[in-house]
Amino acid sequence: MNSTLATTAAGDDPRAGLRAVRSLRELADRLESLQVERARDLGWSWQDIADALGVSRQAVHKKHRRP
Repeated sequence: MNSTLATTAAGDDPRAGLRAVRSLRELADRLESLQVERARDLGWSWQDIADALGVSRQAVHKKHRRP
């Protein structure tokens, strides 16, 4: 399914391509949240997670901190 989304996102139809890009972005966000939660459960620091994602510690903490 994801390869189909990637193919559609790179295709010639902008309407379908943009919808596919949106779907891929939503999937990536869900997967990121899942992996951040797993990393935190395993004792990773916010800095460790930020380094793995290539963002600042503040950015990852703001996006994924638990209420």
